[in-house]
Amino acid sequence: MPTVFERDGFRFFFYSADYKEPMHIHVEYGGGKAKFWLRPIHLASSYKMRASDLKKSRSLIEQNQKLCQEKWNEYFSQVPRN
Repeated sequence: MPTVFERDGFRFFFYSADYKEPMHIHVEYGGGKAKFWLRPIHLASSYKMRASDLKKSRSLIEQNQKLCQEKWNEYFSQVPRN
């Protein structure tokens, strides 16, 4: 579960099996979780995350979208596909 970046207590990451889905990023904060698609950025799902935390998550993803995409491509270009 590679961590892409951490900021203000939010952790942004993806799972190694995520290559089967379109580019996205997971976020954890305060016991809640969410998943955002990256192209375009929008909420895919959330669990126990407050609206204000989702808004902050989205803002941090927007500020770091290029990094998220680069890390996704870097990691999954090395993952063998069946």
